[in-house]
Amino acid sequence: MKKLVAYITTSLPNNNFTVDLAFALKESGVDTLELGIPFSDPVADGPIIEKANLMALKNGFKLKDLFEISSKIGKDIDTLWMGYMNPFYHYGIEEFLKKAQDYQIAGTIIPDLPFEMSQKYEPIFKKYNKVNITFVAPTTPKDRIKKLVENSQKFIYMVAYAGITGSGRDEDLSKIISDIREYTKTPLYIGFGVDEKTCKAKSKDLDGVIVGSSFVKYIIDDSLSNSEKISKISQLAKEIKTKINE
Repeated sequence: MKKLVAYITTSLPNNNFTVDLAFALKESGVDTLELGIPFSDPVADGPIIEKANLMALKNGFKLKDLFEISSKIGKDIDTLWMGYMNPFYHYGIEEFLKKAQDYQIAGTIIPDLPFEMSQKYEPIFKKYNKVNITFVAPTTPKDRIKKLVENSQKFIYMVAYAGITGSGRDEDLSKIISDIREYTKTPLYIGFGVDEKTCKAKSKDLDGVIVGSSFVKYIIDDSLSNSEKISKISQLAKEIKTKINE
């Protein structure tokens, strides 16, 4: 069974909505939840998620909101905190991982943390038994792939192309998939540009998909009520989970 990872923006429009949506996604077949930490310069994200980040910050998002939501879902939903290095650095990586332990959060996804710098924090992740998800891009040289993936955990986030999330570009990934498989048995999930139209093709030869913008576009749609947003996102999750496993 191929897995579905869903990214949602934390605390948008409010904490209770995020909690309700998280449980609805689990019921709709989502295997792992990415709780996105709003940040003013989300460099790896496209315009939809960037807009959601800015809306959440304008609404007054604070890290205490992330922790409050996590305390309500962590024990029941496999959850990762997805965010940029700035908030982790300023709050303190170890303090974050202590909170992750308290709330039973599995670990982190930090797209702008270079591999070499992540090694500095590896002992802290091990101390709290938390994962930090590994990224691999189509442009990654084979000798570097070995270094990146040999100690990877949970899953490898394979970027579908060199760019930002939410785009629909296609690249031939057969070579990079083969190179990664040569060095690890860690499951390979693909992100960037995955939606209900592309998920089946993009998940070919892979173990799962990561979907963000397709869900978040409903979160930021002010023409929908909160219950309508949850309904549409849940339906979409079910559709994607079905398609990748056909």
